[in-house]
Amino acid sequence: MAETTLSPERADLLHSLQRHRFFLRNTARNLTDEQAGARSTVSELCIGGLIKHVAATERHWVDFIVDGPVAMRPPTDPAAYARHAESFQMLPGDTLAGVLAAYDEVASRTDELVRTLPDLDASQPLPEAPWFEPGARWSARRVLLHVIAETSQHAGHADIIREAIDGAKSMG
Repeated sequence: MAETTLSPERADLLHSLQRHRFFLRNTARNLTDEQAGARSTVSELCIGGLIKHVAATERHWVDFIVDGPVAMRPPTDPAAYARHAESFQMLPGDTLAGVLAAYDEVASRTDELVRTLPDLDASQPLPEAPWFEPGARWSARRVLLHVIAETSQHAGHADIIREAIDGAKSMG
């Protein structure tokens, strides 16, 4: 199969996605499952849970690019809200290796979409929610930039948690 040459914009998006995913994944290096689930700050956040959350968030936003607002239904019942809250936690039976493998699957799907989506300007209407401007639409490009920002933000959270666990830093 012939190699497809990516536009500079798509190459930049892929590079940014991969770089920020690396920073997040790097916070989990050499951790045990127990450490990946440890809450080392006053928050409920843990490194494994942050990786699970970022993977779920990326999956939902990519579903939005493909399927539109139906993919972004906010939790409306207590069970759905509980599942959302659990996306930030290492649950019994979760392993760091499993969380990272699931994240790799999500990343692979996103990267393939960046390579093959016919038009980064294609947009979808955002679902009705108090945190979205009524009637707003987001292009695939804007969604991908949002995923990069979300990943970067949570990599910072994970870095703080990791440093509190054993002093390890992602950079420096």
